[in-house]
Amino acid sequence: MTGKKIEPASRTHGIAYAIRDIVVLAEEISKSGKKMLYLNIGDPNPYGHRTPQHIIDAVYKAMNENHNGYSPSSGIKVAIDAIQEDARRKGINNILDTFITTGASEAIEICLTALLNPGENVLIPEPGYPLYSAIQSKLELVGNPYYLDENNGWQPDIDDIKRKINDKTRAIVLINPNNPTGSVFTKDILLEIVDISLKHNLVVFADEIYDKLLFDDAKHIAIASLSEELPCITFSGLSKNYIAPGFRIGWGIVSGPSSLLDDYIDAINKILRARLCANHPIQYAIPVALLGDQTHLAELNEKLKRRRDLVKEKVSKIDGIDLVEPHGAFYAFPSVNVNDDNHFAKELMKETGVVVVPGSGFGQKPGTHHFRIVILPSEEILSEAFDLVAEFYQHYREKYL
Repeated sequence: MTGKKIEPASRTHGIAYAIRDIVVLAEEISKSGKKMLYLNIGDPNPYGHRTPQHIIDAVYKAMNENHNGYSPSSGIKVAIDAIQEDARRKGINNILDTFITTGASEAIEICLTALLNPGENVLIPEPGYPLYSAIQSKLELVGNPYYLDENNGWQPDIDDIKRKINDKTRAIVLINPNNPTGSVFTKDILLEIVDISLKHNLVVFADEIYDKLLFDDAKHIAIASLSEELPCITFSGLSKNYIAPGFRIGWGIVSGPSSLLDDYIDAINKILRARLCANHPIQYAIPVALLGDQTHLAELNEKLKRRRDLVKEKVSKIDGIDLVEPHGAFYAFPSVNVNDDNHFAKELMKETGVVVVPGSGFGQKPGTHHFRIVILPSEEILSEAFDLVAEFYQHYREKYL
């Protein structure tokens, strides 16, 4: 064969997605017949959690009514109205624009693309959701992570944020409740971030897709509700709160002063029009989900709290593994005394079949090591998995530490 090898674009070199990448090895191990205990994917449905029936019915109804063509690029009015009503309930009153996307991930990518030029940067939390660093690589941005403080309940480290801002910084990302740590940010911390953002003219990207999954009387505060002067885009969707990640429906809500944001909103809408629209019939699930029966949330949160408590109890009995208690979302991010959490996660999987995601895939302070699990599986599976982790870790320490 002749010809020059096809080289991929350099912008793809830094793209990694640890949550899915670990599945490749898990699939190989499972072929040997080993029982696998999956604690790695933040998808509630495979663990037996079901999308509420009235939400499913709304999609069938829309399809049967032939809402199967293209929708307006920003989404259908009845869905946008419901999103804005839900936002106002959370205190977000200065809404300038709302748009519906193929999952919250598309909204995030569109908004980063519309704002940042190559060589600029956005402050991204570590630990944090790896989608942001993947988009960062694609857009040829300069990495600029800030740390969450493990010694302060995984709250954003305000001093670190201040140190990291430079003349190329355009925005700051908040994931609240946080993936992967399950922390819920306090009002005092959010107010400090508002002050920093206003001082440095930064757009806040508020990823709040877990805002209704809370335990221990934790209260979620939408940062956009704290200042009408704050340029902010609040992201959410149906995937987590409404147990429908496969629907691929999310949205963004732009709030703040129109004098600062008008041109940016125009840029976002150019991209929205160029990609046509999100899934049309599934948009009809949005008003039914946001404004309809919410009883599934109390049931889901109670299950998650019990499973969080079980994990906390199990971890407390393992010398060398510690956990900052999560208060929201459906994750736990234990620290582990190892030299390499990627090696630990792979050896754990090979030996026991327990699948976790190494903390390095989410970012972490140098010298620290963690792994992420989901607390979505049944209590029986979580108990079995952590019994295996405890036994494995004892031998692992003897061999590698």
